[in-house]
Amino acid sequence: MGKRIVSQARGKGGFTYRVRRKAYKYKIGYPANVDGPGVVVKLLNSGAHSAPLAKILVAGKIFYNPAAQGLYEGQKIGVGEGTAELGNVLPLKSIPFGTKVFNIEKRPGDGGKMLRSSGTTALVTKRDKGKIFVSLSKKKEVSFNEDCKATIGIVAGQGRVMKPIIKAGKKYKMMKARSKKWPLTSAVKVNAVDHPFGGGRGKRIKSKIAKRNAPPGRKVGHIRPRRTGRR
Repeated sequence: MGKRIVSQARGKGGFTYRVRRKAYKYKIGYPANVDGPGVVVKLLNSGAHSAPLAKILVAGKIFYNPAAQGLYEGQKIGVGEGTAELGNVLPLKSIPFGTKVFNIEKRPGDGGKMLRSSGTTALVTKRDKGKIFVSLSKKKEVSFNEDCKATIGIVAGQGRVMKPIIKAGKKYKMMKARSKKWPLTSAVKVNAVDHPFGGGRGKRIKSKIAKRNAPPGRKVGHIRPRRTGRR
């Protein structure tokens, strides 16, 4: 009798592949329709996030935001108003060009979706036809609605990946905290019963394009790409 292969087991969502609910007890997002002066109540550690979180109180409401590098407990910040100082949350139209920002909203009011990992930041570059352009890297520039909010600064914890892990057990627990399967192995290395690509003596590679109507467990590899080969 065979067993359910890994790709099927992960899709089923059993306890082995399901993240701990309490890991995501802090939800990141800007408060809706709430502007004014605020204060950093506390800096928190969250097992589900790579960066420390800031618990912020503004107009009697609490919200959580990735902490900016250099932010401290008790610091006064502005939400929706004020100057482009460290930790302030402002709409992109109020942020001067050349300012570093993070946790940018894709649409006004969605609470922030981009650049939330530790050490990430982007640069506000220009305005064109009511859009604000933000440089994510040397080669990539993205436009946003001018009313989208962002936080001034760089996400804290940018040296996190510089420390060597040393032991495989620590890496395993780090990945398990985020419900990530680790270690991963190439599909052609496993037994034929464990994966559709398995059992390839000498690594005879099978087709990586799965059929559109393939059943779960068979639908592995490239899921019906639009095209293949070079242009």
